[in-house]
Amino acid sequence: MYQQEVLFLQTKKLKTMADDKKEPWLNYLALTTIIFAVAATLSTFKGGGYSTRSMLSQEQASNKWSYYQSKSLKLYLYETQKDVLELDTKSMKNEEVSVIDAYKKKISDYEQSIKRYDKEKADIKTEAEHLESLRDEAQKHSQAFGMAVIFLQISILISSIAALIKRRYLWLIGIGVGAVGLIYFINGFLLFL
Repeated sequence: MYQQEVLFLQTKKLKTMADDKKEPWLNYLALTTIIFAVAATLSTFKGGGYSTRSMLSQEQASNKWSYYQSKSLKLYLYETQKDVLELDTKSMKNEEVSVIDAYKKKISDYEQSIKRYDKEKADIKTEAEHLESLRDEAQKHSQAFGMAVIFLQISILISSIAALIKRRYLWLIGIGVGAVGLIYFINGFLLFL
């Protein structure tokens, strides 16, 4: 008998639930929430990719700047050694011509090395600055996607609350916040803001 009563009550409850009319805007709420969730997922994925790209570019730029510093030190050593040899050559009055010529040859070799290191430093600097510009660009994309995730998550939260308490005005607020998130999402690709 008890089981029959339980079965009767469950059937009555199901019938009452089926009789409740679903409001049509709830279907649109579900659709917009799905759109915002997909955009938030993609924003997270793309933002993470750009963040990784930013870190790698920073690491490569740091390596280039270290290489630039090592070239600067070598350049400085060659310049110093050249200056010493030039001073020595000027102080030689009674030395053999072959010794002075050997000094001049060595000074010429140092000048060639100095020119080579100057050019290498300029090339390394250009590469390092390029890597830094790639890093900066990736950071801009990553930040835009990060902002998109924030607004999209808030819109999903507001829309969920609207669905639970069936308040249409909350859903409209969620749509507004989600629209801002979608603008940041598109900006993550195009950087128009």
